[in-house]
Order: sequence, then C-alpha cells, then structure tokens
Amino acid sequence: MSDDLFDKLPAGGGDYDASSIEVLEGLEPVRRRPGMYIGGTDERALHHLAAEVLDNAMDEAVAGHATRIEVTLGEGNRLSISDNGRGIPVDEHPKFPGKSTLEVILCTLHSGGKFSGKAYATSGGLHGVGVSVVNALSVHTRVEVARDRQLYAQEFARGITQGPLQKLGATPNRRGTTVAFTPDPEIFGDRQFKPSRLFRLTRSKAYLFAGVEIRWKCAPSLTSDDVPAEAVFQFPGGLADHLSEQIGDRECVTAQPFSGRQDFADEQGRVEWAIAWPLWSDGATSWYCNTVPTPDGGTHEQGVRAALAKGLRGFGELVGQKKAKEISADDVMTGAEVMLSVFIREPQFQSQTKDRLTSPEAARLVENAVRDHFDHFLADNMERGKALLGQVMERMDERLRRKAEREVKRKTATNAKKLRLPGKLTDCSGEGDGESELFIVEGDSAGGSAKMARNRKTQAILPIRGKILNVASASADKIRANQEIADLTLALGCGVRKDCDPENLRYDRIIIMTDADVDGAHIATLLMTFFFQEMAEIVRRGHLFLAQPPLYRLTAGKESVYARDDAHRDELEQTVFKGKKVEVARFKGLGEMNPQQLRETTMSPDSRSLVRITLPPEFEQRAAIKELVDQLMGRNPEHRFNFIQNRAGEIDRDLIDA
Repeated sequence: MSDDLFDKLPAGGGDYDASSIEVLEGLEPVRRRPGMYIGGTDERALHHLAAEVLDNAMDEAVAGHATRIEVTLGEGNRLSISDNGRGIPVDEHPKFPGKSTLEVILCTLHSGGKFSGKAYATSGGLHGVGVSVVNALSVHTRVEVARDRQLYAQEFARGITQGPLQKLGATPNRRGTTVAFTPDPEIFGDRQFKPSRLFRLTRSKAYLFAGVEIRWKCAPSLTSDDVPAEAVFQFPGGLADHLSEQIGDRECVTAQPFSGRQDFADEQGRVEWAIAWPLWSDGATSWYCNTVPTPDGGTHEQGVRAALAKGLRGFGELVGQKKAKEISADDVMTGAEVMLSVFIREPQFQSQTKDRLTSPEAARLVENAVRDHFDHFLADNMERGKALLGQVMERMDERLRRKAEREVKRKTATNAKKLRLPGKLTDCSGEGDGESELFIVEGDSAGGSAKMARNRKTQAILPIRGKILNVASASADKIRANQEIADLTLALGCGVRKDCDPENLRYDRIIIMTDADVDGAHIATLLMTFFFQEMAEIVRRGHLFLAQPPLYRLTAGKESVYARDDAHRDELEQTVFKGKKVEVARFKGLGEMNPQQLRETTMSPDSRSLVRITLPPEFEQRAAIKELVDQLMGRNPEHRFNFIQNRAGEIDRDLIDA
C-alpha cells in the first residue's frame, strides 16, 4: 500500500478505543442477554426459572437428602420452592472472604455444588447456571436456609445483595432451603406464571422420583378446575404410574406395559422406563435426564430405540419369523407411548435449556439396561411377545411396501421420456437397504461437496441458488413461474396444495441442509415456509428435517471435534479441551468442508443430528402457527416491524455487528 493511500485514511481509531470495551461483572451479563441463559424472555423462558429452582430441590431428593418439596404459587407472580434437604451452606466461602457461600451461589455464575461430583452423584448438569440466573432475572429474591438447627435468610434485588446474611435464630424442627422469587417485569414484561403449567411440572417431578413427596399450594384467586388450591403428589410406581394414568382405559397391544428400572454398573446412575403400545394412538414420548425434561430426546432416546428394535428382531428369530430382521426402530416406536428417565453423572446437553441430551455414554448404558429386561418381557409370555411382534411387523410391511412403491415411481420417473427430473438433481439409485433422502443444499459449491459425501444408493442432492422465493408474500402466478420452486416440486413428485399426495412423495426424508450462519437460517426459513404452505401434509407426517452442520472445528494436538454454534464451542473448550491450547477453525459454509468432513458431521446417519419439523395435530395449534407464519413471512411488513420492535432487546449485539 502506498504512502499516499495511507495519508488518505482517517487518523486514529475514531470512536473505537479502550473506552468502547465493556466489561460486564457479576450477573449483569444475564440481564443484558437473558436469551443466552434461558433461551429468551417468552413464556417458556419464564417457566424455565421455576424449573431451575425445582431441579435444585429435586437434586437434593435424588441424592437422598430430602424427602419433601413444597411448591407455592402466590399472588403477584410470586413463586416459592422449598425442600427439607441439607440446606445451602452459609459459612464463609474460602475464595470470597467476607461473603457467605449462600451469597456466592446466588450472585456468581458457574458456582455450585455440582461440578466436582462430591455433593451430588447425579444432578441436572452444568449447562444451566441455575439459581444465580433466577436471582439475576427476578425483581426480588429471598432465600431461607435451615441448617444446623439455625435459620438464616438473605434478600436480593435483580441479582444485587440487599444486605448481609441474617441469622434469625434457632429452628430445631426445620431444615433445608426455601427460594422465593418474583420474575422481573423489566425482563419478562407482563407475563405471569401459568398455574396449570406449574401444576403439571410439579406433578411430573413426583413421577420421576418415587422417593419424594411434593406438596402443591396455590393462591385461591389462581385456582381452576385443573389447578387445585392444594395437592400432595407421591407415586411409588414412578413412571409406570404416570403411563398408566396417561393410557387410561385405552386398549393396548399388550395387557401389561413394558416398565422397569435398572441401576448402571459402577454407580454410574440408573434408568427407568415405561412403554405401552395402544391400538389407536399417534404415539407420545417423554424423555428426562436427572429429572430435567429433554423434549428433543438425544442419546438416551437412541439407547431405548436400539434396545427395542434389537430385542424384537431377536424374538422374531426365536419364533421363526425370518422377516423380523428388517424391523427398524421406527417400526417399534410408531404409535408407542414412551417415558424414559435416566440419571447419569455430568450430563451434557445441546443447549442452555437442556432440550437434548448429548452424553455419548447414555446410549450404551440405556441400551444395555433396557435390552435385557425387554428380552425377558417378550419371552416370559410368548403370546404377549407374539402379539407385539405381529403389530410391529404390520408396520414394517407397510413401510417396506411404501418404500417399494416409491422406488418404482423413482425409476419410472427417471426413465420416462415425458416426465423429466430437474437437471440439477443428482438422484439416488434406490438400491440400498436404507431409506431414501433428498438433501436440499444451498449453492452449487456445497452441492458438489454433498454429491461426493453422499451415499449414492440412498441420498439424492438438489442444489438451490441462494434465497428462494418467499411463497407467503408471493402471488400464485409468481410461485408457478419460479424455477427453483418448480425444480423442487418436480423432484419431490407429490404435488402442491390440494393436489399434494404424500403417497407420491419420492423420498422418505427431505433434509434442508444450509450453512450454519444467518444467511443459511434465512434460506432454511424460506424453505420451511414453502413446505408449510405448499406441502403441509408432508410436514405433518414428519418427512421434513433440518440438518445440523457444524460452525467450528476445534483441534488440540491430534484430537478434533466439531461445534454447532458458539455456545457448543464454549462448552467443548470447558469440557473436552479444558486447560488445553485449542485451535479454532470457523467454516464459512458447507462448500468449505471437504466431503469426508461433511459426511461425518452432517450426512451420515451414524453420526449426524437431524431436527424433525412437524405440525401439531390440534387444529387450534396449527391455526396459531399459520397466523405466526403470515405475520412474519406474509405481505404486510408492519407485522414484521412490530415483531422486531417488540423483541429488539433480545437481539445479540454481535449479530447486528456481523
């Protein structure tokens, strides 16, 4: 660069200097970016505060130190949760002279008794930063601790201590911790705790640990037909009791559900399950880890799926059903109502809100524990085992029949002169044993890598050019004239809108695979809008998925792992690579990944993660989704403007700067 050019540049750094750099201390990061800790500021996030405090009380019960928990919802959005456990320590913390351990726990992120594994063999994990976040996001918090026959208390406001720890006197008949808090309207607006939602949460916790009694209390003005003023929950049968209540008097394939519990070897935890196969059911699943709901399943789900599929294949061979070897996990799980709860040490979750368990060892532990019991369940009563096998094989036959029809249609479509497939489509041969998949890929570069990474027998690739048309704001004529949409519709072969027939869909799975960045998310949103509007039945039947490509590759020495996003990267640096010097490489797009990396991380069924996109069966919920899509993707920009304006405070500054 020439000296003349340097002379033309502005002197100094303008407004960007040391004073521009903020250092957030204490709990201020939580108040500035609550979405990073509880997933947002909506109703779900509000109730996540209740779950964090209740999980702490449950951890005391699971550890064998508490037998009773009380949950009280009062006026003014005030929630109180207490247990009769050991009580939070109140002595001075060795690393914080002059501060009680109670104050450190309430006011310091990443402090607690669950890191070393000494205080708790199993707990809700290290992802949630627990009661300190609740304290930060509450307008007022009061904690009472009954410990060593003495009662202590301390109060906080928006994460700031309001005075020293108080010693209130002797309390010979009380022990444990009580946390009472009121969520901050500055964070959550006018949102209030839903009594029915808290009541269900409280009840479900009692099912998850048979050794605990949970008492519910609710202000009279907040009660309803579904929410009593007082209730006591204790279920000796655990999940089996829960499933029995859920099934009611519905007829099932087996008279008895398959339920049980098993401790893992070497004190690694335990697993409990309850599974039934109603004759007429769309199926329902409930997954938990250390009493924390994991609605997106995860590795513990993989374990039970593998155990059931392998168990039925083995039983089929035992009774001479040779075709049983083709049973898949989906055949067993379709229509089943499943409840699974695991307790493991140091669980790993996909996000701060713990929606998905990612601990690799959970799959093996659960599969080994459940498989042995399932083999006995089938073989101890041969008629029961044959009845279940017959039901599952009917689903298997139907799946194989549809697969064969699709393969015929695919070959017919490929060979027919009148029906031409899109030129950019690289189709699969349909000769493999696995189910067929169409990957919709962003750009020709990524499409090239995907073609080399794919399994040619089962995986087809369709590259699209940039952002497709937003069908929610386009006229019917404009949609019909769009080449990208025409190619996609032709490749799928099932028609659109009223002519959409899922039976004619040429692939078992449609997988949207875009870059792990903002542009990629935008393209995925446009594609999901297309499927929601033009092929809703395809979505409702569960054929649509989102791929989960990594954003980073982390390397230390010879070890390399992949991270989905910034939070996952931070987690891996603190766990897998703790104390090591890590080299971080950021993928700018799928096209930057070599075929082997793309196959291992995003395309291979053995190692990838997929997110299934579905529509709820209830009409009211589908109508609410349609209204939301119309607001955010429709023709009226005012709706989008209002949405952004109302949620501007939730946007991460880093995204804006990017």
